[in-house]
Amino acid sequence: MTFTQQFLNESKAIIDQLNHNDIERMAELLAETRANKGRLFILGVGGSAANASHAVNDFRKIVGIEAYAPTDNVSELTARTNDEGWATVFSNWLKISQLNSRDMLFILSVGGGNLEKNVSPNLVEALKLAVERHAKIIGIVSRDGGYTKQVADACVVVPVINQAHITPHAEAFQPVIWHLLVSHPLLKASETKWESVASPELCELA
Repeated sequence: MTFTQQFLNESKAIIDQLNHNDIERMAELLAETRANKGRLFILGVGGSAANASHAVNDFRKIVGIEAYAPTDNVSELTARTNDEGWATVFSNWLKISQLNSRDMLFILSVGGGNLEKNVSPNLVEALKLAVERHAKIIGIVSRDGGYTKQVADACVVVPVINQAHITPHAEAFQPVIWHLLVSHPLLKASETKWESVASPELCELA
């Protein structure tokens, strides 16, 4: 078996093991947040920060929910990191945004945050604030789910198929799942470009 075959087989196994009920619950909670005119704050670091930026676009444009990623503002992010420290960079940002009970935190993370291991303490502090202010919490994580899994209202854990590929699979399946969510009948509010310009031939085949 080639490495390519192995990696793609692992991806197939992950799809087969994803918890469908958790994903459906996330869709329901997102729909409730939009109906309540709440905001969606998407948090991630590293590759998950890039995913958060993409997800913000999709949830705003396709779903019609007010969404933000703190990491999109690199000036504020670096100023807060420099002046206040990395651990509180997200929680202090959320305080300025007046996070409240109508809002939702969406965590994209490999491990979900773990204070004991000093992994993503900024996510943990943001989650603590969300719990304190009764904001809804959802997440896409891996491993044991970390602190996100402990406090989330709904959380999808990307199963570990191969210990050597935890991070690439976790970060690859974040877009798979959020693209599922923005395409979900409970959430999709606007047609995506290529679907809206499908050729007559393709429409006939459908």
